[in-house]
Amino acid sequence: MREIIKDRAIVADHWHLLKLAEGETAATVTVPTGKQIVPLKVWAAQKSVLKSRADIGVWIASDERAEELKEDVATLPLIAVDFPVFSDGRGYSIAFNLRTRLHFKGELRAIGDVLRDQLFYLQRVGFNAFATREDRSIQDALKGLTDFSDVYQTSWDQKLPLYRRAERPSAQEPQ
Repeated sequence: MREIIKDRAIVADHWHLLKLAEGETAATVTVPTGKQIVPLKVWAAQKSVLKSRADIGVWIASDERAEELKEDVATLPLIAVDFPVFSDGRGYSIAFNLRTRLHFKGELRAIGDVLRDQLFYLQRVGFNAFATREDRSIQDALKGLTDFSDVYQTSWDQKLPLYRRAERPSAQEPQ
């Protein structure tokens, strides 16, 4: 069974990522039983049937918009965001919008070309699960979550900038 990083631990992945085969369409593909992460297009085409299942997650391609799920974020247990290549940063914005604007509370998973160097920054925008590339060490990737001890900027995981969190001596105190 494949392993992923979830909530800063390596765990077994019980979800299957559904991809359309050649000739299949979003409306006609059969979604198997069990935990399935379906493309956003499949969710949109088969929502009336799929929304009754508790074992369905949705994955969003980097050229799709998270807002298409605004009515569904409260009921989906998992949303995955695909990174087709590591240099495609659109997934960062998708994740941040899911957490801050759409208030998604479930598992937010980065999938695709996910590398160790990205994990620290991916968690900053709201990801809590990572399906790293299979040709890389997942144990090494886990270390990427702790590459830095503190951050300057605000983001999903830190609401105050460093200058607001740092203790400074008052003007009257000698330094």
